Amino acid sequence: MAAPAIDPLARARPPGSPRRPRAGGATSPLQRRRARMFWPFLLPALVLYTVFMVGPTLASFWISLHSWDGISEMSWRGLTNFQLIFGDPVFRTALVNTLVILFGVGAAVFALSFALTMLLRDMAGRRFARAVIFFPSIVSPLVLAIFWGFLFQQGGLLDSFLTGIGVADRPNFLGDHLWLVVCVGMVWMSTGLYVTIIMAGVDQIPPYLYEECELAGASAWQRFRYVTFPLTWDVIATTTVLWTVSSLKIFDFILAFGGTTNDLPPSGTWNTALFIYGSTFGGRVPLYRFGYASAAAVVTLVTVIVLVVLLRRLTRREAVQL
Repeated sequence: MAAPAIDPLARARPPGSPRRPRAGGATSPLQRRRARMFWPFLLPALVLYTVFMVGPTLASFWISLHSWDGISEMSWRGLTNFQLIFGDPVFRTALVNTLVILFGVGAAVFALSFALTMLLRDMAGRRFARAVIFFPSIVSPLVLAIFWGFLFQQGGLLDSFLTGIGVADRPNFLGDHLWLVVCVGMVWMSTGLYVTIIMAGVDQIPPYLYEECELAGASAWQRFRYVTFPLTWDVIATTTVLWTVSSLKIFDFILAFGGTTNDLPPSGTWNTALFIYGSTFGGRVPLYRFGYASAAAVVTLVTVIVLVVLLRRLTRREAVQL
């Protein structure tokens, strides 16, 4: 006669030991209490997110399908606003500038952040240096823009320095090279934050890995390529998404640096955020084109979503475990 089947888990369980918890079930009072408190804690945040994020986003899409000045009755336009903005040379310039900020300024920010991280990793006084580099990130962009203007304006600090060393043909930075100066300012303004984040990831790498690389005769580039870069990949992926989202929202620095008290910056320095502002309240004729500006906002939102999804897919890889 065949022997009865015996559950190996039941046979291995000592007498009097608790049963294995059922999948998905809360077995302890603490777990049951946490399960009961899940929705009460989540619901307020969910309501606020819906009211202040999802609702305005859906409203912007609805407004983008209309012609509206913010007061009178809306008139249906369908996709006409989207056709018009892609035919608008100012919007195309703003979109190109936004992509330049995203990719060009972003590449400079990350290259400089990694270079400073590797330079400061073993340097004495690196905490003080990190604080100095991080300082622009905690100052209002409006204040930084005013300082940047004092630095590059005619008769400013840089112009006075060039005069002092005998340079006769001094460049007009704010007239001929305004967009370049804006991009350099954004690199300076943003680098400190990413140096701090990346350096926090580098600090988690065991020092013995770098010591073994030095014993093996590895160069600084080889240490970065085979140790630092793979072991900080998760941090890099996160900061890439963070930069993608934040770079498309840069507004106040460009407005305060390139504009005046009565006018916007030249349209050649606009990004999509300034284009949206200029089409509604910023003085671009005609004013108060909420449907037109909402169409630009929808295009910007779709661009952000597509880029974030692509970046998450491109940066998806297995994390290196130590």
